[in-house]
Amino acid sequence: MRLLVACMAFCLTSLVGLAQAQDAAAPAASTVPAAGAAPETAGAELAAPAQLRSATLRQLGINYEVTLRGVQASVGVPFSTRSDEVVQAATLRLKYSYSPALLPDLSHLKISVNGVAVATIPTPKETAGRLLETDIQINPLLVTAYNQLDMQLIGHYTRDCEDPDHSSLWANIDRDSSLSLDATPLQLANDLSLLPNPFFDVRDTRSLQLPFYFPRIPDLDTVQAAGIVSSWLGTLASYRGAAFPVAVGGLPGSGNAVMFVTPSTLSPELLAADEGLGSVSGPSVAVVTNPNDRFGKLLLVIGRNAAELRTAATALALSTPMDGSMATIDHLDQPTQRKPYDAPRWISSERPVRFGDLVPESGQLSVSGYHPDLIRIGLQLPPDLFIWRRDGIPVTLKYRYTVPETNNKSALNISINESFVATLPLNGRPYAESLPRRWWNSLATRGKMPVEQKLTLPTGPFSSNSQLRFHFFFDRPQADECKNTFPDVSGAIDPDSSIDLSSFHHYIAMPNLAAFANAGYPFTRLADLSESAMVLPDQYREQDVSNVLTALGRLGAASGYPALNATIIRPADVARHADRDLMVFGSRSSQPLFRQWEDKLPITDTADARGFRISDWLLDRLPPFLSFDARRTDLPTTAEVSVRPSPGDVVLMGFESPLKPGRSVVAVLAEHAERVSGLETALADPELLKDFQGSVVLLQGKKVTSLAGNQTYYVGELPLPTWIRWYFSDHPLLLALLVIGLSLLLALAARVVLRRHSSARMQEGRKR
Repeated sequence: MRLLVACMAFCLTSLVGLAQAQDAAAPAASTVPAAGAAPETAGAELAAPAQLRSATLRQLGINYEVTLRGVQASVGVPFSTRSDEVVQAATLRLKYSYSPALLPDLSHLKISVNGVAVATIPTPKETAGRLLETDIQINPLLVTAYNQLDMQLIGHYTRDCEDPDHSSLWANIDRDSSLSLDATPLQLANDLSLLPNPFFDVRDTRSLQLPFYFPRIPDLDTVQAAGIVSSWLGTLASYRGAAFPVAVGGLPGSGNAVMFVTPSTLSPELLAADEGLGSVSGPSVAVVTNPNDRFGKLLLVIGRNAAELRTAATALALSTPMDGSMATIDHLDQPTQRKPYDAPRWISSERPVRFGDLVPESGQLSVSGYHPDLIRIGLQLPPDLFIWRRDGIPVTLKYRYTVPETNNKSALNISINESFVATLPLNGRPYAESLPRRWWNSLATRGKMPVEQKLTLPTGPFSSNSQLRFHFFFDRPQADECKNTFPDVSGAIDPDSSIDLSSFHHYIAMPNLAAFANAGYPFTRLADLSESAMVLPDQYREQDVSNVLTALGRLGAASGYPALNATIIRPADVARHADRDLMVFGSRSSQPLFRQWEDKLPITDTADARGFRISDWLLDRLPPFLSFDARRTDLPTTAEVSVRPSPGDVVLMGFESPLKPGRSVVAVLAEHAERVSGLETALADPELLKDFQGSVVLLQGKKVTSLAGNQTYYVGELPLPTWIRWYFSDHPLLLALLVIGLSLLLALAARVVLRRHSSARMQEGRKR
């Protein structure tokens, strides 16, 4: 019986195992492709296309040559990845050199990503002092959303006691070293709550290139709605820069895009992508998958008319909360009216501004170690600050640091861009220039933090976009022989430090293309551009619209606020917008305003040659004390210049509006509208941007030529006493003539009064 039971159990177990094996094999058999089919083809339909991109250290923010000094010097380079991609491979192409004094068996370069060492580079004697290059593979599993690439020198020059700051301990990292990422895109959900992703990703440090699609050539109202969206995206892109190519008809072949449509212009492909698009009942915003690219997204701005398109665009620009694949804007509260000079990215001229409000994170205001990096604070000042006869800009500086045990050479160095401002000793007390004040400070408790210091920043080094830099220098104390252990040191700028522009007036000599190139002035004087108008040619095409959208994106980046109230007009409508600053686009053949305002332009066609000249015969030949331009100290004066732009060149002009005094015109003159993109490229290049000055900028390829004409006018207001003092400060002879004239008038008046008084007395004497 026992043997029979055992045999039956064995048979049942075998039968069950055989059945399970057959079931498991069935799915595997079903995956075998049919005869004649390529297995790679079936897999390729699901495979995501890999994208390789590379950025140099310069493009990642290290715009200086890195020199690592000391025993354990390091530099960190932040980099990030987009939210819609996964990194499959990463490579660092490192260009470096090192000191010949380094001991090869004790010294090396250590490369780390997010705190994990990925490579150590030896320092052999035979290659010392030469520029070397090596490729370092980085494990993609180490790469996350926000990353830190650290390069550290572990250096030693002797086996005995050594000075940690010895001059022979160095290694250079070339800023042209590059980091390459091989990434695979991800297919995101169609969810408006993800906005602005994937159309703009804050983790992507590259310039934003986002096409705008229209079913047909858009009318001016639609262009205005598109300008609101482009300025919003330009605000987000900020320093990265943004360009918005325009296409008409069809759908983008790949990637992301923004589309402006009405219910009647929705294509069948879009209706198939989202069933809800067929029932649009008001201004709406939707995100759908690009029918031509499953990894691309289309941002649809939908309205039944131009007013609804603008409402939907405004809702986007104001970051109205939305979710799902489609949202209808039932109600939109209009933002409060903007005030002059209240652009979010500008330093307020109404009140003191805290340093903590000028940096994204308070951690950027602190450093540590004996070789700390600079603390950098961006200062975007209104470009029309009237700084005549002002000592500088007042700053209340509060800072903390590790107080040295004894007085030494430790100091806080302050500079504006590359210009030195002041040095404050780190001795535990505030700095004072006068002897009595120093004596008074010596009575206070040493080391009381934070130290408060009143400073006056000179106005000379400032530009529209400046950087205030603080460098903590800690003097390393002398150690005993063979002892190199020192206390940790750190320093920080208190977030409650402040800069105050409230005592400055706004008054500037125009035209000033430097103010336009750096800060979008005068258009950004009101952040929403409510006193600005863009003038398109009569027969504008896609490229003309793209130029306007890109320009509005740049203005949004300069102010930090979308252009909600900029007006797009035709040339025939300028008279109705005379009380606005105008930005004019086109060529001499397509833009009639260039012919109507021929005598007002700073450049004119010559009669005998196909060129331009800058001339103002009368003012050019007046004595300096009689010339209105004698007060223009910001730019050199050009007497007479002839230029001959070729058809491929771009001319940027600034001049006073012929429609109303005090209003400005910035004109972009180009025979071929597609060439204007070169102007935007030049404006994004810091080396070329500094050459944008005066009243005319001629762009020839990558060469920028600036010219200053004599057609000066002034924008802003000054108190009358200040204006009188300022005007006559540069016209002493006129002041002398005025004083002589007033003296003669007073003498004449006194003579008349005295003669009348004498005649009256004589008549009284005769009566007696």
